[in-house]
Amino acid sequence: MRSRIRKALNVRANGPWILASALLVALLVAPFAGAFGEGNSVRGGARNPSPDARRAYTKETEIIANVSTYGTRQSNKSNNGGGAVYGCRSGAGGTPKGNEPCVRASNLTTGRAFEFNSNNGTEVGAITGPATAAPFTTTAKGVATGLNADQVDGKSADEITAAALPRFATVTGATGALGDQRGATASARSAAGIYSVDFNADVSKCARTATIAGTDPGQITTAATDADTVAVRTFDGTGGAADRSFHLVVTC
Repeated sequence: MRSRIRKALNVRANGPWILASALLVALLVAPFAGAFGEGNSVRGGARNPSPDARRAYTKETEIIANVSTYGTRQSNKSNNGGGAVYGCRSGAGGTPKGNEPCVRASNLTTGRAFEFNSNNGTEVGAITGPATAAPFTTTAKGVATGLNADQVDGKSADEITAAALPRFATVTGATGALGDQRGATASARSAAGIYSVDFNADVSKCARTATIAGTDPGQITTAATDADTVAVRTFDGTGGAADRSFHLVVTC
């Protein structure tokens, strides 16, 4: 009987200490209750911090180095495996819009922010996405040494070169037939000395130069009748309408 009384008294005596200990543990654990992986070791060959996708890191995991090579290095010796993959769910606009990209390289001094290198193969890399999406944007205005683009603004190099050269047409006076040309698509004679020449682009705001072919005296005038058509009229030496072969040059 005495023994049971002593035990009861001891429990009551230790009660405040047990309560205080429980409160202390709760206070120490509370700051880490929402951080599932922070402070734990990273496990190789496993999903970190947990196989449960809901138990993700809630803070940035930083690796800071001070070495003369690379702060971290990731490599894969498999003959078909990659070195690293990065995924994210960031919105449009990138860093300027407060939407961090999946990958960002920033050099805080004057060196390169990135390099891509392939020792073998026929291409160094690929940028894939919707057909209407721009592959990248840049504020840099310098020359990209070695860059070979098949198309610029949807046009090939041949099309761009052709667009920069003056368009011209050679027309036979008697029939209105189109001869040698660059950028002209058709020509026609509607009456004596009245012709039309069609081009493959808007030439309404371009400079026009027309000359009579041959040695017979004559006169010639031009006018833009619509966006891609030039009207030409030819005359004899006295100013009367007459069929004359001519050359027409359009410079835009």
